[in-house]
Amino acid sequence: MPDDTTPAGRDDLPEESRRVRLGQTFDEDAELYDRARPGYPPELYDDLAELAGAGPGSRLLEVGCGTGQATVPLAARGCRITAVEAGANMAAVARRNLAGVGAGAVEVVTAEFENWPLPEEPFDAVVSATAFHWIDPAVRVAKAADALRPGGALAVVRTQHVMGGTEEFFVEVQRCYERFDPDTPPGLRPPAAADVDGADHAEEVARSGRFGPTVFRRYEQDLTYTTSEYLDVLRTYSGHRALPEAARSGLLGCIARLIDGRYGGRVTKRYLIELAVSRRGRPLSTA
Repeated sequence: MPDDTTPAGRDDLPEESRRVRLGQTFDEDAELYDRARPGYPPELYDDLAELAGAGPGSRLLEVGCGTGQATVPLAARGCRITAVEAGANMAAVARRNLAGVGAGAVEVVTAEFENWPLPEEPFDAVVSATAFHWIDPAVRVAKAADALRPGGALAVVRTQHVMGGTEEFFVEVQRCYERFDPDTPPGLRPPAAADVDGADHAEEVARSGRFGPTVFRRYEQDLTYTTSEYLDVLRTYSGHRALPEAARSGLLGCIARLIDGRYGGRVTKRYLIELAVSRRGRPLSTA
């Protein structure tokens, strides 16, 4: 399940309750999620093979597989995967997308990772593609370590919208957010890719005492969307889905008019994809 990097809706719930509630919104329209959400660059899978051993015959545990955006390419590279997905609708679409993979190569389990009993045989790697932040922070790193063999790898992929693409659009569109979501900070802008680092994740992993140093790889990609395609992407974001219906409709209408009226019906969005790999019990070479 990818990060929601645009402003979220008004929410007075405690942080933990809010995380759980927003995380559940992805399952409401799994087909839209599958159609609209982008995949990951091929270089990421090359680095997963190099840094995490995610290659032919390796046993992977995928946490939060969604509809299989990362699962399908990993299976195509010969990995044997147990994929755990909390959303029943998302898991059903993932099984459909994986139907062409060799029998027995992938098992999709519908369960919350926090409560799912780990199998006795440990895994070579635990992979989570833009989903790890939805897992209970009190559980996720320790349980990932418990799932791994000594020397196995935790590989976490995070996605963020950063400065680039149709930059002026992302300045102007904030007026739509400020109008329809009063909690939007005034003048909010996407960060520069150079200003985004993975220090928070590396520190969380280090605090567990279960892993060696975290190694990072970063990738930027620009994706161009028509108006309808961009609105579909926004409809998959938990913050947008959590808005009251009238506010959400008003927001999307405002954005559509801006794209059609000033940008010729097309905008380009820049994504930063970050891969963080940590080895259980021994350091990872940074060479």
